[in-house]
Amino acid sequence: MTEHVDRSEPEPAAAPAGSAVTPADAADAARLVAFGLQPKLAPARDQEYTELLRRYRENPAFARLADAVAAGLGLVVLEVSPRAGMAVAAAEDSVFAVRMGDYARRTAADSADRFLHGLAHLAVAALAFPRPEDLADDSYIGRVTVNGVDAFVRQACRRLEERAEEQGENTDPATDAPGLEAAWRIWARRSATGATKDARRPAASTTGIVAKALAFLTDSGFLQRTGDDSGGTYRTTARYQLQVRDMAGSAALAELLELGVVPVTDGTATLLPAEDTDDLDLVADAGLPFHS
Repeated sequence: MTEHVDRSEPEPAAAPAGSAVTPADAADAARLVAFGLQPKLAPARDQEYTELLRRYRENPAFARLADAVAAGLGLVVLEVSPRAGMAVAAAEDSVFAVRMGDYARRTAADSADRFLHGLAHLAVAALAFPRPEDLADDSYIGRVTVNGVDAFVRQACRRLEERAEEQGENTDPATDAPGLEAAWRIWARRSATGATKDARRPAASTTGIVAKALAFLTDSGFLQRTGDDSGGTYRTTARYQLQVRDMAGSAALAELLELGVVPVTDGTATLLPAEDTDDLDLVADAGLPFHS
């Protein structure tokens, strides 16, 4: 008698009751991630979004499913909460990633200008959250202005120039050198406001570059415009705080803060006055921001 051998694949183990994932669950998880990709949408304004956030917080299996959907799309989940919604950041290889080069090419073909756009974003982050405790405090709101950011960078330029002179470094190297040492040379040489026949702010001026950066952050749900003073005033959102937390370990941001241009002794951020500001080409009425 020949023994029958069953060579078929073994049956998978039955899932514990209540843990099976249904197509409807997957659709809901994807829907939550889709909400997260709409940065301007406040959870409180959408009942479905609010309900999915509650489900994420209360149902670990659903939370894992939503995290997996996000990971499959190349997204990093920064926080899921009523204040920030499902805050996600695109990984470098994600189809949703917006690369600085692509962003800058929309307004500038010159490589130096693309470099300045990157520096503007770095300066906004440093000025909006100058202290570690600002990033840790969920209730903290940073405020920046177009002219204030430009003034901040120009003050940083002076600090970097002084540091280079003290160390006996060449203060006029090629402008395509990497790092902040090259950035301050390019920024300091660029006009703050420029001039056009119809009194508009030229896109290639440093305030034009800052304005573009702040408009981009506003469109992305990271800032909210609050007024027109000082070239435009803005306040930070919970999503931007999470984004800056994610980049807080970057060497460039740390180097910019270490210049000491933003004092952080009493919780009120402002710019330190330079010893001689006659040649700094600072913008009139810079409207340097304070933070609450």
